[in-house]
Amino acid sequence: MKVAIYTTWTRPVNIVITINYFCYDLAFRQQNLLYFTKNGFYKHELSIMNVKIDTKEKFTVITPDEGHLSVNMTVELNQLLLSYLQKDIPHVVLKMDMVQTVDDLVGETIAGIQQQFYEKNCSFVICSLQKDVEALLDRKELLEFMNVTPSESEAWDILQMEEIERELLGDE
Repeated sequence: MKVAIYTTWTRPVNIVITINYFCYDLAFRQQNLLYFTKNGFYKHELSIMNVKIDTKEKFTVITPDEGHLSVNMTVELNQLLLSYLQKDIPHVVLKMDMVQTVDDLVGETIAGIQQQFYEKNCSFVICSLQKDVEALLDRKELLEFMNVTPSESEAWDILQMEEIERELLGDE
């Protein structure tokens, strides 16, 4: 799944009338939004966030396929993850093994997303954090509030325990 996010302008121009055109630059494997004006055109570069989605029987594993998660990706990451609250299987494991670094706001966003999952009585577990990402979350004092495991199998164990807990609390 590819998610497009607006990032930077290459040449700002006064826009009077625009016709927008979405193109894919094969040489650089990058999408761009071209704006045609009476003065010519300019390009707005789009950053593509790649994610792998693996749907299991009782949960979905979402793996960002990026080395760095930037602030520009928070809106799309938020929309992607929160959309699972509306699905039949709303439980999510966010596997972060490919992500080497994140911006501060991304860490705060993920912590907020996890809180929204638990408010809706759904599971959200983060696994396979890299050292730099874990250090940032710890520095921001977010790690102690987050449900983090070293591996996907341990995340699955947490999901199973939370499911049992929901069943037991539902019987009371």
